[in-house]
Amino acid sequence: MQTVTTPIPLAGAHAAGIDSGDTAWLLAASALVLLMTPGLALFYGGMVRTKSVLNMLLMSFVSIALVTVVWLVAGYSLAFGDDAFAGLIGAADHLGMAGIGPDTVTGSVPTLLFSTFQLTFAMVTAALISGAIADRTRFTAWLVFVPVWTLLVYVPVAHWVWGPGGWIAHSLGALDFAGGLVVEIASGASGLAVALVIGPRIGFKKDAMRPHSLPLVVLGAGLLWFGWLGFNGGSSLAADGLAAASLLNTVVAGSTGLLGWLLVEQRRDGHPTTFGAASGAVAGLVAITPACGTVALPGAAVVGLAAGVVCSYAVAWKLRLNYDDSLDVVGVHFVGGVIGTLLIGLFATATMTDGKDGLFYGGGAAQLGRQAVAVVAVAAYTFGVTYGIGLVIHKLMGFRATAEEEMTGLDQTLHAESAYDHGVLGHGAPQTPTYAPGLKTKERSPAE
Repeated sequence: MQTVTTPIPLAGAHAAGIDSGDTAWLLAASALVLLMTPGLALFYGGMVRTKSVLNMLLMSFVSIALVTVVWLVAGYSLAFGDDAFAGLIGAADHLGMAGIGPDTVTGSVPTLLFSTFQLTFAMVTAALISGAIADRTRFTAWLVFVPVWTLLVYVPVAHWVWGPGGWIAHSLGALDFAGGLVVEIASGASGLAVALVIGPRIGFKKDAMRPHSLPLVVLGAGLLWFGWLGFNGGSSLAADGLAAASLLNTVVAGSTGLLGWLLVEQRRDGHPTTFGAASGAVAGLVAITPACGTVALPGAAVVGLAAGVVCSYAVAWKLRLNYDDSLDVVGVHFVGGVIGTLLIGLFATATMTDGKDGLFYGGGAAQLGRQAVAVVAVAAYTFGVTYGIGLVIHKLMGFRATAEEEMTGLDQTLHAESAYDHGVLGHGAPQTPTYAPGLKTKERSPAE
């Protein structure tokens, strides 16, 4: 994402500093990125079992509301305000969006729009973490976790990478165009942390826990891909050639990621799958996120292919290392984010990075080293702080649902709803309602 300057209030005629083309494109891009969180809800919802579909959907949707409140109250100011301390955090000058009005400009777009665009990134990043703890998380704990995590983890990292004076961009010189560090590695490392805090699902490595609806998974992946065009293309903050290059790189990497995953499945398992196609596309999109504005087309193709192949193997780590990352947030988002961020050091081109070439373009290994330092720093910080947040919540109120709630299903026990009402049970017998508003008795149907 292009570095921005501190918002400067403009009044009256000075509003002419707003470029209508850039503004129109960023308006569209913001809407596209907002769609990614509902798309993620469907993607995740199809991957869980029938008894927890609605819980999974709601964890994503409520993240939109929770992150919005935090962002407007303090998040935007601390992430994108003037640097307040050694490139680590922004100033509190714009708490509650103070001093920012319709005529305030960031770059060539209204600051209110820039803030909205950044807000949509924060939303989907928080929602991504839910996939690592699907099927067993207490919803009230999630309501506490999301705002605290956004303020203590996402906001500082966003300032490091994209904020004025942030140390990763300005002191270290690492590159992250659209969120490999801020979104992918942060969510992946955080997902691993909370998964370790609350422990594995009942039946992990013993029971089959297959996706209940592959059509939902593919639909969700398609919406994510569609939204990703705004995610990456909008990060140029302008309707220009860099936006066009980022958008095309996104399409290319998603495609090669899909093909790479299918090739691994064909060779390893003897059959390509729709689930693999959806996962491979997402892996490619994850990996190109930090690199879409820094690499040329050949690099984008390699980045996507590498992610599709490596991530297809990485999702099995949880079985070998005995951590239950329910929906492969670590295997796809963390690993894919690391791949894309590091490969910038190999494939970056000076024409897209203001003079920084990667190793394969004659720039030496220096940029690769910078990228590696950034990966380690962000992964260590996000994992450590998230683990602490999760542990405190777990001790104070319980982060994990009870065994009975988990076995029965979170939809019924936590939300008094059922995703699928088939109408009959057995040989034409009417189905007894499960949880419903107003019912005094709570009859339970089988979990699956």
